[in-house]
Amino acid sequence: MIMRHQEDHNDREAVFLPPGAGRSYSMGRISAVFKADGDETNKSYSISEWWLEPHTKGPGAHSHPEDDIFYVIEGTMSILLGDRWVEAPEGSFVLIPSGMTHDFENRSEQRAGALNFSIPGDFEKNMPAIKDWFEKNPPGDV
Repeated sequence: MIMRHQEDHNDREAVFLPPGAGRSYSMGRISAVFKADGDETNKSYSISEWWLEPHTKGPGAHSHPEDDIFYVIEGTMSILLGDRWVEAPEGSFVLIPSGMTHDFENRSEQRAGALNFSIPGDFEKNMPAIKDWFEKNPPGDV
């Protein structure tokens, strides 16, 4: 259930999502749940959860023009920052500036999840292509 409320003086709506709700994208051992994206934020930012099963590689080293921010909400994520990997346990905050090469994976025995903020937003428009890529290149073991 998505609950929205709009006041007369504002052209944007408030968004309330109960736990687990959002726009889901399953990519095998990786899944993403988008909570807010360009339509809800006037393209200012995008918020999503990224979940990796144990011992799962991520998307591979890449960079993009927007900042990427991760807050680990469960387990431990291994995150590539330029040329070094950091182990980010639950509660860790990671800011990846635009243009920096990065990656993420789960090297642990338990599922790991991170809340991701992309600034500026409208990242979700890339998800159909990302999902197609993962169907052709399933996440491997770490």
